[in-house]
Amino acid sequence: MPKLNENYLNLKESYLFSEIAHRTADYVKNNPEKGAQIIRLGIGDVTRPLGKVVLDALHEGVDAMSASDTFKGYGPEQGYEATRNAISAYYKKNGVDVDTDAIFISDGAKSDTGNITDLFGSGNVILIPDPVYPVYVDSNIMRGNTITYISGNADNHFLPMPDKNQHADIIYICSPNNPTGACYNKEQLKEWVDYALANEAIILFDSAYEAFISDPELPRSIFAIEGAKKCAIEFCSLSKTAGFTGTRCGYTVVPKELTFTASTGAVMSLNSMWNRRQCTKFNGTSYIVQKGAEVVFSEEGIKECQENIQYYKNNAKVIADTLTRLGIRFFGGINSPYIWFECPDGMDSWACFDFLLTKIQVVGTPGAGFGENGKNFFRLTSFGNYEKTVEAMERFEKLFG
Repeated sequence: MPKLNENYLNLKESYLFSEIAHRTADYVKNNPEKGAQIIRLGIGDVTRPLGKVVLDALHEGVDAMSASDTFKGYGPEQGYEATRNAISAYYKKNGVDVDTDAIFISDGAKSDTGNITDLFGSGNVILIPDPVYPVYVDSNIMRGNTITYISGNADNHFLPMPDKNQHADIIYICSPNNPTGACYNKEQLKEWVDYALANEAIILFDSAYEAFISDPELPRSIFAIEGAKKCAIEFCSLSKTAGFTGTRCGYTVVPKELTFTASTGAVMSLNSMWNRRQCTKFNGTSYIVQKGAEVVFSEEGIKECQENIQYYKNNAKVIADTLTRLGIRFFGGINSPYIWFECPDGMDSWACFDFLLTKIQVVGTPGAGFGENGKNFFRLTSFGNYEKTVEAMERFEKLFG
């Protein structure tokens, strides 16, 4: 018989969002009359349609496939140059220089944050904040890596800072954060960059929610910080920026400055390694999708995306205003689509999930699914329909008011 990867035995029995779906389905099965009343503010899936400029570009991509002189077969594994150039120009608009050949187009940040572990050997000290997006943890468990956690909590506003007495080789940072909505400022990120440089470590920086940052003083990229190109890889996604959760497109920036010396004395480039990995295991994001992705970064594309993002921010304000009136402590909801609140009446997060589901038919995400420090917190998303979000919070206010 084959030898299996027994690290999978160390994973939790059920992926967080699968468990949410399972519990919700059981409730509907046992209470069919309540099924139509359920309002879902749990999984961070967008609900607004793609913008017109994106749809037009997608149609152009489809039409190109109908004629032999414009048909596209296998594309470059790194992404089409036009799409990469558009992303590089977008960084430039935000005051950051990123070379086109440091950008790799993919089917989303989730895939890349999991696949990036291919570049690293065993025995690294993996530093991951708690609470955290489960993919960071699970992808390292699958490889048999040992994880060291750094505590994010209410006292540090869920923005843990490095301990200079603690060594790390690989550091995960998500800002704006999923699930807490917290966002590092430039001074805090500079401290992380300095720490990584001192430890010869790599920061894996997830900026999937950068488009939600409205405060101009907050960095939208780790590369806005001096020295970051020598110690950081950045992941970004069009899922929340442009509504591509079903269309699937993201990108990863691996600077050429990222070089390390192997045990043999050879100098290894992470940019070259990622390129090799992608060429071996990935056939590239479809031409049609990249046509749509390219125009996301145009002036009209950015405008349309921001209109949808503002819609979600209005939802977040509805949630935040309700929690404020009720005196429930929460984080996020300003530069992030997520609102992270403390469970009322001392409930743990799964008890809160069941309570909200059965009492007012509102589905959210238990904080325990994001780590030990989330066990008494709960995440709501602003990605729902505005009217449904208002209704959900009216129910919420009646329940806890």
